[in-house]
Amino acid sequence: MVKSVKKNLLTPRQIESLEARYKILALELGGLGGLSQGSVVRQPPNAWCWTRKVRGKTVTRGLSPQKAEKMKQAIANQRAANKLIDEMRAITQKLILESPESTQISGR
Repeated sequence: MVKSVKKNLLTPRQIESLEARYKILALELGGLGGLSQGSVVRQPPNAWCWTRKVRGKTVTRGLSPQKAEKMKQAIANQRAANKLIDEMRAITQKLILESPESTQISGR
């Protein structure tokens, strides 16, 4: 038998604040630009390579210095997106689990 632990429920003001934060995060996520996984490393003398995993195998591709900078930005954007999504997920779970049953949660 699973015991249900009764937590303090969110107040309407807390719900409104969480929903507002979620909307801000969604806007930030939408404004990030290109996304990519992997890493970019410099190879002497003036070459760059992008490395990532594809189906469990490491794949590497050479890049020009200009493309390396663009890829580094896309990787930074990916990391920022992951943080935003983690916070959005936490807010969604809190709203679902800690709101009173009769509460309408906007956008979900």
